Amino acid sequence: MSEERLALAAEFPATSVEAWKESLEKVLKGAPFEKKMVVKTYDGIDIQPLYTKADWNADGNPSGFPGSAPFTRGNSAVGRSVDGWDIRQIHAHADKSVANDQILEDLERGVTSIILQFDEAARAGKNGADAPDLAGRGGIMIYSKEDLADVLDGVLLDLAAVSLEAGAQGGAAASLLKALWADKNIPNDKAMGAFNLDPLGTLAATGTLPTTIENALADMANLAKETATNYPKVTSVKVDTSAYYGAGATETQDLAIALATGVAYLRAMVDAGLSVDEAARQITFSFANGADIFTGIAKLRAARFLWAQVIKASGGSLEAQGMKLHAATATRAMSKRDPWVNMLRTTATCFAGAIGGADAITVLPFDYHCGVADNFARRIARNTQIVLQEESSLNKVIDPAGGSWFIENLSEQYVKKAWELFQDIENRGGMAAVLADGSIQSQIADVWQARLKNIAKRKDAVTGVSEYPNIMEEAVVRSAPDYAALITKINKADVTIASLATQGEATTITALPAHRLAEGFEKLRDAADAYKDANGDFPKIFSANMGAIAKHTARATFAKNFFEAGGVQAVTNNGFANVDDAVAAFKDSKAEVAVLCGSDDQYEELAASFATALKAAGAKKVFLAGRGEFDGVDAAIGMGSDVLATLQDLHTVLGV
Repeated sequence: MSEERLALAAEFPATSVEAWKESLEKVLKGAPFEKKMVVKTYDGIDIQPLYTKADWNADGNPSGFPGSAPFTRGNSAVGRSVDGWDIRQIHAHADKSVANDQILEDLERGVTSIILQFDEAARAGKNGADAPDLAGRGGIMIYSKEDLADVLDGVLLDLAAVSLEAGAQGGAAASLLKALWADKNIPNDKAMGAFNLDPLGTLAATGTLPTTIENALADMANLAKETATNYPKVTSVKVDTSAYYGAGATETQDLAIALATGVAYLRAMVDAGLSVDEAARQITFSFANGADIFTGIAKLRAARFLWAQVIKASGGSLEAQGMKLHAATATRAMSKRDPWVNMLRTTATCFAGAIGGADAITVLPFDYHCGVADNFARRIARNTQIVLQEESSLNKVIDPAGGSWFIENLSEQYVKKAWELFQDIENRGGMAAVLADGSIQSQIADVWQARLKNIAKRKDAVTGVSEYPNIMEEAVVRSAPDYAALITKINKADVTIASLATQGEATTITALPAHRLAEGFEKLRDAADAYKDANGDFPKIFSANMGAIAKHTARATFAKNFFEAGGVQAVTNNGFANVDDAVAAFKDSKAEVAVLCGSDDQYEELAASFATALKAAGAKKVFLAGRGEFDGVDAAIGMGSDVLATLQDLHTVLGV
């Protein structure tokens, strides 16, 4: 066999980055390289178009090997290559019977663990019958051990881990699950699951705790101590940053908040008598990821590195430095309009979680914002993970991002910026303090405002909503359960969430808002739908297309997407050779506004006459697709326009 190496680039001369940039600048024709080719993130990090070994100093192997410090590359030397990641799906159907059927179907068809989301009544420490306005909303109607038994009927509790999401009543929910394990004769050392107490995360998301922060942390720590002693396969504490990320936080804000929250929990558990190692083993970190694959990968890698440094500095062992890591779809990334696109978004978030080395991944159903997910949506969510793991084999390569100059560089920058913010939070009194004084909410709100500006201009595009909208799509609507009927079926029990509920002096703060990237445009679409219901048709804009199709089609298509993003239907045509024909068609269209679409040379010759004639024919407003100022034209629309503001103003003009 020949030992000669195949040099794939042997016939091409070597080049330098500087030479590449010089060539590129010729193509840019004088446009600034930094403006056209470099992307600046909301963390102030510049994403370059090209990375080389000069962008990441590999001396000393800073990311280590998989399974070794600093754990950037994962906690295990074999990664997830042997057993794959934990496919963990969330269940929130109000009806216990339906939830049970869905859980069994998921477990039979590839899901390996489940999350039970308790309804708003249970999370408020009430039984559903006593809080009918909360019963079944946002989760399963679980109020007692008997209810929990109904939901988990047929589930092998020593094989399938059960994670609880009960908000401020996490301790009460944990008591129900422990009682069920005992009833089912599940030995303590065989019980699997997570109680997921997260008092600071709950406070951030809801704005309230039923007791003081100090008492909530003490209760959490006491449960952790009991869990560490009696349930070796169970964790009690969760650091969930989804509320912060859902409010608009950047990746480094997300990381810093997770770190500060984890430190607060670590201190509370150590104060309760646990060692650093014992306390660290009780914590699971959960991060939400948007649809940007690379930022998701880098964030998870940076999270492991940062937590390892905290545990090391706290005196923890090498083993304890490994982070338990759960990745989930960010709700802010999901749209209600054209929700089918969410399948692409959830695939991207799952991909990022897998390549980033998450131990468990949760994919939200594509109809998440449309109501309670149906069987098809849950199947797609489940199969997204199964296909990526079993057919695409994403778990078979151990840390495939390792050594990537781009990913390593980005991970390193996340580490540096997140550590600075973490230190700032600590200097201001820790996570509880910055929540109480509202400063962290304010920082995140500032970022959200910056996001809004880019979303409004479609610099941050939301496919299917702000870009390529389909106003004729059939809305995806999921009918709500019959809550009143379900309330009549609530089990009567002596020990309930209400009887176990945490009581005390309530803590209240300003809660973080739950945002969605699509919310501004979807609000306009909702208003346009209401207009259609009242008037029989969508609000309309007439496309005054000039001349042949080849002359106007590009800008007519742009204008159609622009206005239909706000539910204003574009009345299209093949173009007009003269003003009179355009005016006649405008009158026939019953539209009240118009947009001129043509080429630059046509605009110079015809824009003023077309616009003036359309105004005389009754057009309340005339737009021009492109650039330029002409008599009769009220506004020009193009790349960089504030689409959202333009559409909001147009809604006002049209009485939408």
